[in-house]
Amino acid sequence: MGRYIYTVQDAQGTVTTGAIDADDEDGAVQTLQTKGLFILSIQSGDVKSKGILNFSRPTGGKVSGREMVFFGEQMATLIGGGIPLVRALSLLSEHAENKNLGVVLSAVTKEVSAGGAFHKALEKHPKVFSDIWVSLVQAGEVSGQLPAVLRQITAYSESQENIKSKIITAISYPAVLMVMSMGVLTYFVIYIVPVFAGIFKDFDLKLPLITQMVVNFSGVITHYGVFLLVAAIGGIFSFRAYIATTPGRLTWNHIQFKMPIFGNLIRSMQTERMLTTMSTLIRSGVSILNAISVLEGSFKKNLIFQNALKKAKNDIASGKSISESFKKTGIFPGIVTEMMWMGEESGKLPDIIVVLSKYYQEQIDQFLRRFSSMIDPILVVGIGAIIGVIVMSIFMPIFQLSQIGAR
Repeated sequence: MGRYIYTVQDAQGTVTTGAIDADDEDGAVQTLQTKGLFILSIQSGDVKSKGILNFSRPTGGKVSGREMVFFGEQMATLIGGGIPLVRALSLLSEHAENKNLGVVLSAVTKEVSAGGAFHKALEKHPKVFSDIWVSLVQAGEVSGQLPAVLRQITAYSESQENIKSKIITAISYPAVLMVMSMGVLTYFVIYIVPVFAGIFKDFDLKLPLITQMVVNFSGVITHYGVFLLVAAIGGIFSFRAYIATTPGRLTWNHIQFKMPIFGNLIRSMQTERMLTTMSTLIRSGVSILNAISVLEGSFKKNLIFQNALKKAKNDIASGKSISESFKKTGIFPGIVTEMMWMGEESGKLPDIIVVLSKYYQEQIDQFLRRFSSMIDPILVVGIGAIIGVIVMSIFMPIFQLSQIGAR
């Protein structure tokens, strides 16, 4: 029989610390869990908590979305299997392959072991744990369903990563093809065309219009290429500085939505992310107003959606229905507001939002499949045509020279 010091949290979110006598640690854990308590940490009365680092390290750094998905799966498995929260965090911090994540988890472990709330500890590391993570974990702590909520976080994060992966896959081959083609064309224009231009000049040929245009273009690139490159880099930095401002970001968001072909894709992606996030938050027990507040923070790069969500939240807070508030913004598609109305009327709003999010995921998948099947032949034909024009512009004067020689 030994004494064990524990820190637990009840269904109301109250954190308490105490001691319990048990044959072993597993017995103490089982006794506390039968009382409906969520174990934050437990340790023998004569030893220090396992895995808790007693020194501080700087936190921060880059953690990929896939690593966060894996972390969420591990946390859900460990806590769902009865492992105390602090021990689960300690284990994952010690075995994290990403050093930045290990440092952050170590800091979170230390704070939770001292009696702090899990979501409050995560809130101090916004570069790793987003507002969505914090809000969902808070809902899981309050409801006592943290393992289930962590699985929902994992499912949400994985769906977003899958969409990113599909987009990268769709544009990677065209991007590589474009880069290689531009490299070949640049070599032609800078090194090959000037050689033939000199030959044509020596023979005092009257060049065809297409040849003259290619030679002139080559001359501009050869003599002013450095200045053009500097101007392009300056333009990129100026553009980035402009969209970092609120008016600039808002203007750029409007331009994105009005882009031919890609405007609808961007709008669909933003709508899907909003619906998927909202459904995950509401199903985890977050109130609709708090869910929209979290969504506002997640749309910092799209002020059109952020402002629309802010207006909708204010209208909902004043007593208007969710569907009416979203429709009033004029930003969200009619299918979204109509389906929300049906969800409110039937009392199944979270389920309806899930259906909508899957609908938009399918729309994005279809667009990417069509884009991948169409862009490759278009690029091949387009780049082939450009190369053909350059080659033809060089060979046309050569044919003239051969005719002169024959005479």
